[in-house]
Amino acid sequence: MTLATIIKFEQSREYYFKEGCYINELSNSEADPDVSVAQARVSPGVTTQWHRLNNTVERYIILCGEGLVEVDGLSSSKVKAGDVVIIPEQHWQRITNTGTDDLLFHAICSPRFEEQNYQSRED
Repeated sequence: MTLATIIKFEQSREYYFKEGCYINELSNSEADPDVSVAQARVSPGVTTQWHRLNNTVERYIILCGEGLVEVDGLSSSKVKAGDVVIIPEQHWQRITNTGTDDLLFHAICSPRFEEQNYQSRED
């Protein structure tokens, strides 16, 4: 059973992930295995590596900035604040920051993100 909890945002928890973006795990715990929430930040002009998640559905909620998202089964699409991208498990994906400011979005995974489920085309 999940207990009521408040997790305070700490910018200092942000780290660089090999995919090519910065990640701040807002909520990712064995105590709440059904979902995780991370804030992702992509610098201007950067395209993340092609990757997919096994056994995990991912959703991007674009908070600010603008980009181009590419997902297996969809045409490349421009995204901006307020847009939601739903990425089924095992679908190759990447995102490009096409703007001049950081592209910031929440990545919500179900079940929760575990690095063992991450697969890069580079691997």
